[in-house]
Amino acid sequence: MKLLRGFDSGDDYRGGFLSIGNFDGVHRGHQQMFASLVRHAREQAVSAVVLTFDPHPIRLLRPNECPPALTSLDQKAEFMEACGVDCLVVYQTDLRLLNLSATEFFQTVVEGVFQACGMVEGPNFYFGRDRAGTVQTLEQLCRESTVTLDIVPPVYVGTQMVSSSAIRQLLLDGELSQANDLLGHHYRIRGNVSRGSARGGSIGYPTANITHVVSVMPQNGVYAGIAHHNGRAWPAAVNLGPNPTFGESRRKLEAHLIGFDGDLYDETVDIEFVTRIRDTLPFPNVAALKEQLARDIQLVRAVVRV
Repeated sequence: MKLLRGFDSGDDYRGGFLSIGNFDGVHRGHQQMFASLVRHAREQAVSAVVLTFDPHPIRLLRPNECPPALTSLDQKAEFMEACGVDCLVVYQTDLRLLNLSATEFFQTVVEGVFQACGMVEGPNFYFGRDRAGTVQTLEQLCRESTVTLDIVPPVYVGTQMVSSSAIRQLLLDGELSQANDLLGHHYRIRGNVSRGSARGGSIGYPTANITHVVSVMPQNGVYAGIAHHNGRAWPAAVNLGPNPTFGESRRKLEAHLIGFDGDLYDETVDIEFVTRIRDTLPFPNVAALKEQLARDIQLVRAVVRV
């Protein structure tokens, strides 16, 4: 997949089928859209193209209302590539674009910049100044042009409609299993490994202290996870929250990579959250903590297959 920045990056994105949106989480609903996008593109022998915005338009228009992301831009690109998308165009959001009316946006971006032969969108697509353009607006504009349109219906898991906001709330509520069901993949964060207190190593369970995470942090707890680094993966016992046994109240994300031996300082690591094991708990002494960590790791080994 080609990742392009802005609208002056060549001709790779012109003349194809186009989907526009934020696509936070690249969840089951987005995956269904991309499946339709790729199918239409293959049938017409053109590119499957996605346009997204960085930062999220809300960050410019209503910064106090901008929710934390489910995925970084790099992660979005990786998920989209796995869905078969040929080209991702990332536009650096600016007020000039946001001030275009719905009709101006369609004429300038869809017809002008992308010269799209078709579009695939979801039922809750809004575009143009003040989000005035709806799916009905898009249908009318497409009818008046040569652009075909496929509106993909919403996806439900049970009675729950899949949406980024629903997934975000489930993560905050500690409902990881339900969040993963809506995502269609394990929730995954990306961060940098920083130097911590090295207390884990001193008791026989070294941990990677993961910082600079821009996406939503799930509810505090101990999780069975998978750590990814440089194309390799390890089962991981992940602790998210304070460390009450040592009197620490600051919230931290730490991961013990089972079977890893090396130095990860200043490296980028992804953590997949597979299942929640237990709450974070205070222990009366280090010996009791070590006993619990051994049980946690045994459970991670049983749950996670890498």
